[in-house]
Amino acid sequence: MSDVVAYVDGGSMGNPGPSGIGVVLESSEGRTIRIAKWIGRQDNNVAEYVALLEALQCALTLKATKLHVYSDSEVVVRQMKGEYTCRSPRLYSLHWICRKLAHSFDFSISHVRRELNAEANDLANAAARQHLM
Repeated sequence: MSDVVAYVDGGSMGNPGPSGIGVVLESSEGRTIRIAKWIGRQDNNVAEYVALLEALQCALTLKATKLHVYSDSEVVVRQMKGEYTCRSPRLYSLHWICRKLAHSFDFSISHVRRELNAEANDLANAAARQHLM
């Protein structure tokens, strides 16, 4: 598998609150992988970065050489592009790991409107809701 496109989203029910991530990976060969995971009690920005991290790790496992990510988080997209500096201590290590893993690929990331990221959003919300009591 060489080219992969990923749609990522993370969300929390409250900020912070029960959180989940959703990732949809599509290969150039037509294979689609959907991931929905509960990630505990987090805030929205942490959840967005964990979703990106999941996509990066999955693309590595698939031996992708090119990865393009779509995210509806302007913070994550702009920090990953170097347009914003990551000053948050709680996000810094996630940001650093994602940047390091991104160097494993011909990597790019783009902001996408929320309605165009609906499947990843639905997966993230489903994962977060599974653990509400």
